[in-house]
Amino acid sequence: MFGSHKKLTIPSPAEALPGRTTRMKVPREHFVHRGAPLEPPFPEGSQQALFGLGCFWGAERKFWQAPGVLTTAVGYAAGHTPNPTYDEVCSGRTGHNEVVLVVFDPAQVTYEALLKVFWESHDPTQGMRQGNDRGTQYRSGVYTYGDDQHAAALASLRAFQPKLQAAGYGPITTEVLPAPAFYYAEEYHQQYLAKNPGGYCGLGGTGVTCPVGVAQ
Repeated sequence: MFGSHKKLTIPSPAEALPGRTTRMKVPREHFVHRGAPLEPPFPEGSQQALFGLGCFWGAERKFWQAPGVLTTAVGYAAGHTPNPTYDEVCSGRTGHNEVVLVVFDPAQVTYEALLKVFWESHDPTQGMRQGNDRGTQYRSGVYTYGDDQHAAALASLRAFQPKLQAAGYGPITTEVLPAPAFYYAEEYHQQYLAKNPGGYCGLGGTGVTCPVGVAQ
């Protein structure tokens, strides 16, 4: 078994758990945005974004509250194990990150505005943790759909770094990667804090304003 020190290192494909071919079953509709689907097909003209910023319970709430967001779902991405379970991800033996899938209407909200929500909702300088939550599944990540999103994500990182540095923070550790396979998390995780308003949320920003997405 992996020791606690291994949980801060992403395993190699050979070290990762084998997973399974069976997909996770999830509710048909969003618990907050009633009638909105959790799985494709999504509304015509909508776009997708994928973010990892610590425990996905609080992270998902940040995005379902954002104007122009049609639906959200939590899951696992950027690891090796197909269709992992929550316990497997928490073991540190899948390589996955806890992520939020965001489906949005680009006529109502820009991708840059969602990047602003992302950067300001957590501390992207902490490596394999977010606050008291430690492990590879709590790392900061932007997973991009297409060249335009990738360029926007990198530009926002470059714009935010000097602001953080001026406030006393270190280098940004966020990974910016083309969107990998997204595996839905278990049903009880979906919109968890709407179902459990008093539930745990360890998400906290730096208080530093990100200079992107304010006006287009």
